[in-house]
Amino acid sequence: MEEISPDIQEGERHLDIHGVVVKELQRYSDERGFFMELIRATDPFFHEGFGQLSHSKMYPGVVKAWHIHRTQIDWWYVPLGRLRVALHDLRSQSPTFKKTIELFLGDDHPPAVLKIPAGVAHGCKAVGEVAHLFYVTSRTYDPAEEGRIPHNDPLIGYDWISGPAIT
Repeated sequence: MEEISPDIQEGERHLDIHGVVVKELQRYSDERGFFMELIRATDPFFHEGFGQLSHSKMYPGVVKAWHIHRTQIDWWYVPLGRLRVALHDLRSQSPTFKKTIELFLGDDHPPAVLKIPAGVAHGCKAVGEVAHLFYVTSRTYDPAEEGRIPHNDPLIGYDWISGPAIT
């Protein structure tokens, strides 16, 4: 079996922005349905702790971008529907400063929880059907913690409007 570094736990995948982690989930299915554990208080992936659990329902085509937090960490899980998620690193001291990545969460993708560090701008677009996003935050809601950046910010340069490439 492959040895896992102390920074990477089994079932975790570090993405191309420093501190962004995807925790792949184990689904236990049988004829009754399935059981899946998302996050535990003892999980190193969740060491910053619990502040609040929220639920967002998004209709097809809805874009929610860009959001950013000064100190708050987010953990995202999509139980129903599909989201195109984009992340942009705005931490000037980060080795991945100004890097943008895109990924999908939800239907047709392996079940996973996405960890978004403070200082990483994030947004999502519901693609296909209605999408539901459950997200845990490391702090309770505080307007002073919330930052917004226009979806079409030219310094980020991400296109939320265009659809998939025609092939």
